Amino acid sequence: MNNEVTPEYKKAVITLLYQLADDDYLFSYRGSEWLGLAPHIEEDVAFSSITQDTMGHAKLYYTLLEELGEGIADSLAQLRPKEERCNSLLVERPNGEGYYKEAPNYDWGYAVARNFIYTTAKKAKIDALKASSYAPIREVAVKISTELYYHKMHWTTWFTQLCSATEESRSRMVAALQEVIKDAGDLLSFGKTATHITACELIESEAAIKERWLAIVTPTFEAVEITIPELPAPMINGRNRQHTDDLTSAIETMSEVYRSDLAASW
Repeated sequence: MNNEVTPEYKKAVITLLYQLADDDYLFSYRGSEWLGLAPHIEEDVAFSSITQDTMGHAKLYYTLLEELGEGIADSLAQLRPKEERCNSLLVERPNGEGYYKEAPNYDWGYAVARNFIYTTAKKAKIDALKASSYAPIREVAVKISTELYYHKMHWTTWFTQLCSATEESRSRMVAALQEVIKDAGDLLSFGKTATHITACELIESEAAIKERWLAIVTPTFEAVEITIPELPAPMINGRNRQHTDDLTSAIETMSEVYRSDLAASW
């Protein structure tokens, strides 16, 4: 950042970066819990690759935060309590009942629905970030965009196939989509700092990004003949650091190894 950047502008940049970083970090963690549990070996490899890419995206954002003086990137990712997190509610929700190491009872339909909604929303935001007033964010958006193209194609294919295969798979996908949408109210939100973030021209307005999202998902929903769901007003807004206990347990698991030796070089 140069000397002409105001403290208010820097604060807006930091706020937005935490939202982007925390989203991808939690999303990739939930994806990692599917390792060895996907429907077949090819999907296990593909899902693992997508998860690794997404963790890399989170790392890019946390690194920018480190450069802005917020602390060590790894510590920002793993040591902050839920009261300091800015991720959306959707990404902190568990994959299902049980624990991935013991008796996991996960719903593949829910995973596909969540990944489709999250990835298309991410696509809308990444496209908007390419015109950000903050050059490092623009550069990261361009890097992420190439990988995200394949992520979106992957989850769109799964979503379309499961919504079109049989009556049972369709009904289960509709039910899974309803569960996902319940928690997606803050996915395209910037929380109470929205006006500040958009005034700094870091990203487009929430309304503009929603229009981008609708343009992305409309062909898919039309193809499977399902009405595009309306994103609800968020009862809990993760952008305002409001979270559930699901996030606390996720942080404890994610940071277990890191916390075992804080002096180690990871």
